[in-house]
Amino acid sequence: MKVCLLNDSFPPIIDGVATTVTNYANIMTESGKAKVLVGTPRYPDADYSGYPYKVVPYQSFDTPDIADGYRAGNPLAIRSVNEMAEFAPDIIHVHCPAVSAIMGRILRNETNAPIIFTYHTKYDIDIARAIKSEHIQKEAVKAMITNISACDEVWTVSHGAGDNLRSLGYEGDIRVVANGVDFVKGRADAALIAETVKDFDLPDTIPMFLFVGRIIKYKGLPLILDAMNRLSLQGIDYRMVFVGTGVDAPELQQTAREYGISLDVRDEDGNITHEPGSQKAGKIIFTGPVYDRNILRAWNTRADLFLFPSTYDTNGIVVREAAACGLASVLIRDSCAAEGITHDRNGWLVEETGEAIAALLTEIARHPEHMHDVGQHAMDEIYISWNESVMNALDRYQTVLEMNHAGTLKPRRNGKSDKFLSVTADVMEACYHIFHTPKALYQDIQENLYGMQENFAEAEKYLHEKRNSLRTELHEIRENALDKRNELKKGLKEEWHKLNGSKK
Repeated sequence: MKVCLLNDSFPPIIDGVATTVTNYANIMTESGKAKVLVGTPRYPDADYSGYPYKVVPYQSFDTPDIADGYRAGNPLAIRSVNEMAEFAPDIIHVHCPAVSAIMGRILRNETNAPIIFTYHTKYDIDIARAIKSEHIQKEAVKAMITNISACDEVWTVSHGAGDNLRSLGYEGDIRVVANGVDFVKGRADAALIAETVKDFDLPDTIPMFLFVGRIIKYKGLPLILDAMNRLSLQGIDYRMVFVGTGVDAPELQQTAREYGISLDVRDEDGNITHEPGSQKAGKIIFTGPVYDRNILRAWNTRADLFLFPSTYDTNGIVVREAAACGLASVLIRDSCAAEGITHDRNGWLVEETGEAIAALLTEIARHPEHMHDVGQHAMDEIYISWNESVMNALDRYQTVLEMNHAGTLKPRRNGKSDKFLSVTADVMEACYHIFHTPKALYQDIQENLYGMQENFAEAEKYLHEKRNSLRTELHEIRENALDKRNELKKGLKEEWHKLNGSKK
């Protein structure tokens, strides 16, 4: 089976979805179950030649004002699309509803391979963070749902992710296919743990809490700092370790300073700043990014509890990674990441407040043996390996292929396409005639561009209505101002006559 995996992030970018794609590609290739091609935006100076499968990096652009550290791919990178089409995939598996989905749809027209789409994260939250205009946010979400609805089968990584997708307007069928974990089940070696934590003050008798992931506020990190502050005010000793990097790290570190909590921060060069003083004294520790999976296993093994108060994440791979090491998690009740967690058996569930987290930590930190017992249950009950997850996906690929060959897949190819500038249609037509762009590719892009014209018309109508509304408001303001001016003039004239009368 030939499988084309498309995603808008891939190493050197490390995030949950990029990790998913690399595990899919590695396990399919190593098992001999599939021949794999990965399509992804090109990152400057990245070397894509060392992978055991083919990687097609295509033209991309930096997006510092929208998603710092990420690059946006060019869906009109025709040469790259042609290279993917020559691979002749049997299955196209798209992991992002933006550029990757557009390229997947174009590739489907060229190859007739069905598209499977996996909804990994709450993209509406990412859109809201990147775009301030509510009207444009709505249009972006609408475009995303149109793109997802055009895929032949839609997967989500949890039931909660499916609920979020439906709340945005998706009306099709959904299949839940859980992601896995690339950690082997079991605790890390004691010598590796000692080497990993040697630069920090982590006494065995003091409870150590851990967070691993992007240091971004919407993952609930301010709640963790609020809880740590409450513990400090009660005189409870602890260590809170944040492993990762992100745009909000400086702000969160400043919050810890304002709380008056001692802080250890390791910079990009590996140097550690101890605040205050020069001794290893930080109750809150920022280790910076850790890319070595064995070092991450060591941190998970050393910790007593994993704190993950995120209502943003749809699956929380890091929760399963912690479970692989016998580490239980504290999660927000009814969040997606909390699916499969039974309170006080294989994890803990709390309300979404710093006060609730602090109260729980105060209670369970008194019973370290029970914490470790719950961690063992997490290892036994919620752990799933990437190998198991990918094998499940391959089985479903085969079923989808058989449905496609039998003609029983529901047709999904008549929806509006994503939004491109309409003027590009002329350019694409020139490409078709001059550079012999495949006809199906040209026709699909042209369809996309005509769809964009319709959306521009909607936007123009909205702006026209807004302009008329503002004109009406300005007219009323002007009329009120004129009335006020006339009243003032009349009053001044009356006062003038009174003054003249008194002089006479």
